[in-house]
Amino acid sequence: MRTRKDRIRHAIAFEIIGLAILIGVMGQMGYDMAHVGLMGVFFSIIATFWNYAFNVGFDNLMLKILNTIKKTFWLRVMHSLAFEAGLLVITIPVIAWTLNLSLWHAFMMDIGMVIFYVVYAYLFNLAYDNIYPIDEGQLS
Repeated sequence: MRTRKDRIRHAIAFEIIGLAILIGVMGQMGYDMAHVGLMGVFFSIIATFWNYAFNVGFDNLMLKILNTIKKTFWLRVMHSLAFEAGLLVITIPVIAWTLNLSLWHAFMMDIGMVIFYVVYAYLFNLAYDNIYPIDEGQLS
């Protein structure tokens, strides 16, 4: 297992590198980099709190309806889609307001960011695991 220090390094590096890429790309697209940067930091904070609240609520709902919190493949798919849908509802108005876009354009931009972060998360974690491999002696 990874240590607490390693997990903190991972989380901070993930957010800083992702935000730097996002600001750079959106800056090249003509968006104000200061607005994009503030929006990115705000979204990181929102996503962290939404993650906690959503997962507590989802687990409680599963326990109430299904009498278990064990997730099947389809429950995991539903969980992921519901999480992202909730995050979209929260972030689309912020994107529209911050970047002075219509709700439709903000939705399209948000979908683009979701796709970016899925690909980025895969590549970042692949690189991180190669740079900081887990010591096999720590596994239990």
